[in-house]
Amino acid sequence: MKGIILAGGQGTRLRPLTKVTNKHLLPIYKWPMIYYPLHTLIDAGITEILVISSPETLPELIDLMGDGSEYGVDITYRVQMFPGGIPHAISVAEKFIGKDKFVSVHGDNIILDSIQEYVLAFEKGNEECRLVLVETTPEAAQKSAVAAFDAKGNVTGFVEKSPNPPSNWVSIGCYMFTPAVFDVIRTLKPSARGELESVDMHAAFLKQKTLSISKLHNGWVDAGTFDDLISTNQYMQEHFGKSVFSKYAAKYSKG
Repeated sequence: MKGIILAGGQGTRLRPLTKVTNKHLLPIYKWPMIYYPLHTLIDAGITEILVISSPETLPELIDLMGDGSEYGVDITYRVQMFPGGIPHAISVAEKFIGKDKFVSVHGDNIILDSIQEYVLAFEKGNEECRLVLVETTPEAAQKSAVAAFDAKGNVTGFVEKSPNPPSNWVSIGCYMFTPAVFDVIRTLKPSARGELESVDMHAAFLKQKTLSISKLHNGWVDAGTFDDLISTNQYMQEHFGKSVFSKYAAKYSKG
């Protein structure tokens, strides 16, 4: 299994902070934001990682993480030349992935659980897509990609940013795929906002009956707005020691 971190985007909701640095380098308690998805992958046993970002901000990420040797992994980098949506960003990884299965995580998502059991299940399984979901509030669900379920609890579809979401189970931007995803992405058409949409990518696998889900136990936080940035810092100050990240903290606290 390989891993990719999607660390692009303009960070417009966090300006003027993101005029001077990449959003994913902003501090979340003890760490720069991108350390959290990086260590989510490390904890899952993934040692080959690709970081994808814009041409303007990629150098800052390289300065921070280098080749990954400090973390015991191999990190390489690719540029997403324009913001074409999550599927477009994933498509940049095609040559890096080759014939391997992989995990894609968003650079601004902090997953409090270990995802190792889900990664191992996907690695051994026959599905072509596995999504990690978390149950959130109705208000948060209105701002996110939400799964719809039938009476038996099977996923029937995905809805993006609906005023009346069909559930509170949000797809948090932790995806697992086989290389079949690249063929799916080539079939997608841009939405009204001019980007490829992740819900369309998921829908294709759902139609093929090759999609599965995993549900987080302890939750997830992200830091996409100023309010989120403040609340996420406060949350991680309280919960860092109880999270999967605590076992890595001492390594980076040395002078």
